[in-house]
Amino acid sequence: MDEQYICELDKRKLVKVGGSEAESFLQGILTCDLEKIPPSGAGFGGLLSPQGKILFDFFVIRESSGFLLDTNAEQVDELVRRLTFYRLRADVTLEVFDGKIRVFAIWGGEIPSLEEAIIVSDTRLKDMGWRIYTKSMPAGMKPASHAVYHAHRVKLGVPEGGTDYQYGNAFPHEALYDQTGGVDFSKGCYIGQEVVSRMHHRGTARKRIIQIGSEDMIPEPGTKITISGKIAGEITSSSGSMGLAILRLDHICQAISGGKAILADGVTLVVQIQSWATFDWPAIQQAE
Repeated sequence: MDEQYICELDKRKLVKVGGSEAESFLQGILTCDLEKIPPSGAGFGGLLSPQGKILFDFFVIRESSGFLLDTNAEQVDELVRRLTFYRLRADVTLEVFDGKIRVFAIWGGEIPSLEEAIIVSDTRLKDMGWRIYTKSMPAGMKPASHAVYHAHRVKLGVPEGGTDYQYGNAFPHEALYDQTGGVDFSKGCYIGQEVVSRMHHRGTARKRIIQIGSEDMIPEPGTKITISGKIAGEITSSSGSMGLAILRLDHICQAISGGKAILADGVTLVVQIQSWATFDWPAIQQAE
């Protein structure tokens, strides 16, 4: 059996969305389809700008009296303001669970059985494990540092908001929402839906977050990635000899096909689309 780890995600907070119109309210503004979230289950999605860029992202947990949004702690106040703006006169209540419930990630082994806790799968990717919402650290599990959780996520190639993509600057396809279930293309309208649908159906995503590796240590996030001296992307996460980067697909495809070195601060990189992803490199004739 795989060893099981638990890490407290202390930079996450929960927002409770309640009221008789909570589901219809969220369904009309979020990228995910709330109708597909089962009782005591979760989904992953975001709230976009009208221009289709990610402003907030979160896990959406269905509970008996509404929904919990597991989101970036630094964004909680702004998220509540934005939801209040969109609420208008709908019967929707908003409450920040500030310190009342702690957020944990658990991975490895079998799904844990815990009392007085909400346990949901990390719906972005099965191997990411589970999210646990409870008042105290569950006993009998091996605590892991943020660095260990970060390495786990980077190894799997799963992007993280605020780290691998900055809120307000990235489209869902760039952040792999179309690969991790963060956007549903069969639901009705939501904010930014027209832009996202057009990008999806036309296949016009020019950049994506891709896995990178090296025989050396991956340079720090923010380091530019170059091909023949021209910038093709930027490192967003690094953990030892593995990392993630936001890359121009056409430039990287052309470099791989032409046998050109892909460099970051003098370190040679190997670039490979995540094994679980369903997209591919653009055709060579489309590369600039």
